[in-house]
Amino acid sequence: MPEEFEQISIKPGFMKHNGGLLFKIISENEYQFKSTINKNHLNKAGITHGGYIASLIDAGSGTAVHRSTNTNSCVTVSLDIKYISPTKESDQILGFVKILKKTKSMVFVICHLKCNNKIIASASGVWKILKA
Repeated sequence: MPEEFEQISIKPGFMKHNGGLLFKIISENEYQFKSTINKNHLNKAGITHGGYIASLIDAGSGTAVHRSTNTNSCVTVSLDIKYISPTKESDQILGFVKILKKTKSMVFVICHLKCNNKIIASASGVWKILKA
C-alpha cells in the first residue's frame, strides 16, 4: 500500500477545478483522502460551504468504492451527511472511508472528515457498481 497521498484530480472536472483531492489506500477496506480549504470554498459566513464538504465526501468515498471494486465504474445512490463543525480557509481536511459491505452490485460505506483532530462531518453512503 502506498505510504504517500496521490493526487487523483488529474483530469479536468469539478474536483480538479476546486483544488484537487489527494488519496491514499490504507487497507483493502479503508482509505484516506485530504484537501486544503481555499477562499473559493467558503460561504458568506466565512466558513467552508456545505456543498463543498458534500463534494469532498462524495469524491473521496466514490474513489474508495472505485478502488475497492477493481476500478469498476460506480455511481452514488445515496449519501447521508451530518455536518458537525465548521472549517475555514487554509484548514486541511482529512477524510477516512471504510467499506462496510460489498455485493455484486452495491457498496456500502461510512466516511468521516476531520480537521485538527476534530470531526467536522460524518456520512454513510451507497454506491451502485456499473457493469462494463
